Amino acid sequence: MIRKFPWHKMSFLGLFAIAFGWLEAVVVVYIRKIMETENVIDIARIYVEMAKLNLLRIEWTREFATIIILSSIALIVFKDWKQKIAAFLWTFGIWDIFYYISLKILISWPSSFETIDCLFLIPCPWTAPVWVPVTASILMMSIAIYLFKV
Repeated sequence: MIRKFPWHKMSFLGLFAIAFGWLEAVVVVYIRKIMETENVIDIARIYVEMAKLNLLRIEWTREFATIIILSSIALIVFKDWKQKIAAFLWTFGIWDIFYYISLKILISWPSSFETIDCLFLIPCPWTAPVWVPVTASILMMSIAIYLFKV
C-alpha cells in the first residue's frame, strides 16, 4: 500500500532543519574566529589547537547535542517508528546541506565541492570533501521519501 506523503509535517521539519543548519554554521564561524582560521586545511592542527584551548570536549558536546536535537524533533512529530526514522533522515539531510549553504553565504566557504572538511570529531576527526556529506544527505532524504511512501 502506498501512503500519502505528509508534506505539511515534512515542510515543518524542513524549516526546522534550515534554521538549525544556519545556527550550526554561525557557531562554526565563531569557532573558526576563535581558532583564527578561515579554512579547515590542516585538520590535525585544528584538532590539536582545539584540545589546547579545551574546546574539544565542548565541541564533542555540541555534536552530541546536534544529533539529540535532530532525533528529538523526529520522535515528537511522528508516532510510527518507520516514520520517525524517515523524519530523522529527512531533517538530518536538509540540516547538513543547509549548513554548507549557510557557510557559503556567511564566509564564502567552501570554495568547491572538492574542499576538504572535518565532518565530525566524534570519536576522532572524520574528514572528506564536501561532496561526500552532501551526497549522503541527498541519499538520506531519498530514503526518507521512500520510507514514507511504503
